[in-house]
Amino acid sequence: MIATPKTLHDFTLKAIDGKPLPLSQFKGKVVLLVNTASECGYTGQYEGLEQLWLANRDKGLVVVGVPSNDFGGQEPGTAGEIASFCKLNYGVTFPLSDKLVVKGGGADPLYIWAGENAGAEGRPKWNFHKYLFGRNGEFIDWFSTQAKPLGPKIADGVKRALAAS
Repeated sequence: MIATPKTLHDFTLKAIDGKPLPLSQFKGKVVLLVNTASECGYTGQYEGLEQLWLANRDKGLVVVGVPSNDFGGQEPGTAGEIASFCKLNYGVTFPLSDKLVVKGGGADPLYIWAGENAGAEGRPKWNFHKYLFGRNGEFIDWFSTQAKPLGPKIADGVKRALAAS
């Protein structure tokens, strides 16, 4: 029996509120997965991610934030502190997972799989690294930390993914 290639929909994370966050609930949606941190020079990207989410969620985009303390210890808080910080400072309404490891051998299986799809250059090297997945859960592309959520690279990628059936 041949194993079916994995998709984003085969993974379940733990949501920031401690409940299961099955990514299969996003079947038929385009997903932008972003590893985040509250004390990073790029933390302001939360604002752009929220704007991207609000502008495109009715078209089928879901932004999923994945807090991680892997880079510079810049996400030291508890789940409750992270959720409160994101809501109060950036009005974040898109889904957030609980804190995860996103790099190295101890990375969450989702990040190991996404990194295998992205290749060595496409693995997270800092906070606010982004992975884009299509409506069927297939890996599409990755964007570096420096790629702004409302910048042309991500906007074009999201637009193409949303247009694909």
